[in-house]
Amino acid sequence: MKRVPRISESEWHVMKVLWARSPATANEVVEALSDTTDWQPKTIKTLLSRLVGKKALGFQKTGRAYAYYPLVDERECVRAERRSFLRRVYDGAMTPMLAEFLEDEELSPEDIADLRRILDEKEDR
Repeated sequence: MKRVPRISESEWHVMKVLWARSPATANEVVEALSDTTDWQPKTIKTLLSRLVGKKALGFQKTGRAYAYYPLVDERECVRAERRSFLRRVYDGAMTPMLAEFLEDEELSPEDIADLRRILDEKEDR
């Protein structure tokens, strides 16, 4: 399995833009994030540069513009983040984590049915 780079919380915002639509120029990423952040364009360009350095993003130069695109799969990054969280917070134990989430959150009947279906499918394997 390809090593997934550690992505900071701020970098996740940039990656989500590029996973949704890429390639995209720095200015397009700035515009996409302008509704959800108050970051300056220079901050976003710094995040893009960091992600290139981490090999999470690649780029292609077209004239004076750089078009950025992901080098890592979103699902792989989510999986790595989930595993990291589970190890750090719950010492890798899945049951206590799930129990706490289920106790703390309001679940609709549809949510409960979906969870039952997932558990049944896991049990059948």
